[in-house]
Amino acid sequence: MAMNHTYANIEPARETIDALPDATVIEFGAPWCPHCLRAQPLLSDAFDAHPGLRHIKIEDGPRRRLGRSFRIKLWPTLVFMKDGVEVSRLVRPDSASDIAHAMSAIDG
Repeated sequence: MAMNHTYANIEPARETIDALPDATVIEFGAPWCPHCLRAQPLLSDAFDAHPGLRHIKIEDGPRRRLGRSFRIKLWPTLVFMKDGVEVSRLVRPDSASDIAHAMSAIDG
């Protein structure tokens, strides 16, 4: 697996996310969001060091159940999960090292 560059328009059910084994990074945002666009190179750098992580990129917005179930308020929000349990999150990350550090906590 590697970094996903496309936001999913159809979100998975929360039960599906909670049942995922191993390490997963869920990115909530939107393709037009300037904060999300600014974070993409940082994510790419961090994923270079963690190519085996699952990355689910979800287009969030009003009436989107998955984002509401995670109480997402700002974009991008990265949720780092291990075996279906949230370990940490970053809101509007501004460094690849912060992202990589959070990835290290769930990767291996």
